[in-house]
Amino acid sequence: MLNKINKAFKALGMILKRPYLLNTVIDEELNRHKYVAAKYSLPQGLPVVDITTLFPDLDVTVSPYAYLDGATLPVDIALLKALAVKYNVNDYFEIGTWRGESAANVATVVANCTTFNLPDEEMYRLGLPDAYIKMHRFFSKDIKNVKHFFGNSHNYDFDAHKQKYDMVFVDGDHHYDALLKDTKTAFDLIKNENSIIVWHDYALEPETVRWSVMAGILDACPAEKRKNIYHISNTLCAVYINEDLKSSLLKINEKPDKYFEINIKTVKM
Repeated sequence: MLNKINKAFKALGMILKRPYLLNTVIDEELNRHKYVAAKYSLPQGLPVVDITTLFPDLDVTVSPYAYLDGATLPVDIALLKALAVKYNVNDYFEIGTWRGESAANVATVVANCTTFNLPDEEMYRLGLPDAYIKMHRFFSKDIKNVKHFFGNSHNYDFDAHKQKYDMVFVDGDHHYDALLKDTKTAFDLIKNENSIIVWHDYALEPETVRWSVMAGILDACPAEKRKNIYHISNTLCAVYINEDLKSSLLKINEKPDKYFEINIKTVKM
């Protein structure tokens, strides 16, 4: 997985040199929005399930968490752990591993945790910084129930992994074409109708849809399963759960009906 922060800086540099590129990015999102609204009749995004609908008494400790660039939001990691517990996840698979924070957290509540990421050699060939590459798997590399696999999800043969996992977390390349491939792969990897798929960065912010990601998810999803893909409130995540959950349309700047209690504690390594 190419680092989001590195890509953001690269994109910013390109935009500063060629300001017209910003219009290209904006137009892309506007066009994807129009596309999703027309094809799927979802102009406000996926139906939103309040996080308290799934977890009325959510109480999850997120550790480790580095609070450094490119990290998943703490509430997103809490969602992964809570889903794993609620749905008795035994075998977990994630596409895209940065420092290994999500894997390290989920590994505390599942028996088997598997991650998939670009091999270091390929990241070096892409010209990514040495320090960045060496930070991959920092938190997950020495955990006994975490296995790390390597390859490029665009062309990797996942046959040995098909129908093996109770939950799949998709957090790799977020471009439309990559989302198409990784979403199709995710549906091949899940065990059965009770399995779960979580896509990270469906939203740019908890109230801001990332339309290119949504388009990739829905275009790759089997038609009969689209009705069970939801945006979980207060997170950046979309989730496939084979249940008819109570949901609503996304409302922007809505008055909060809950808050989260956060305890921050440093642990020296």
